[in-house]
Amino acid sequence: MDDRLSSMQILLLVVYAAAMAGGQILFKLAALRSPAFGGLGERLLAMAQNKYFAAAVALYAALTILWVWILSFTPLSRAYVFVALAFAITPFAGGVIFGEPITVRLVVGVAFIALGLVFVAG
Repeated sequence: MDDRLSSMQILLLVVYAAAMAGGQILFKLAALRSPAFGGLGERLLAMAQNKYFAAAVALYAALTILWVWILSFTPLSRAYVFVALAFAITPFAGGVIFGEPITVRLVVGVAFIALGLVFVAG
């Protein structure tokens, strides 16, 4: 029995992972524009008014719907591995957008993630 994912399934899962990474970038932008001090109420009010936080929450809500749809025709055991792709995309995006360090260890770790995805995607 051939249990390989179709090209469309792989594409959807890659888009999903990339969008998850985009959500993390939005959360980081929200954090950078949040007050570093103040009471809980003040911080929650600031977060409620933060456009980056609102965009991240809206994106994650849409991704939840997309994920359920993907799972309607893709085995969870195969699909969930692609979530690891977000763990590869996010640090590189953090490096490019926020100037965070991209180390050799990070690159090697991401290479292992990519290799694992190759085995799963077939």
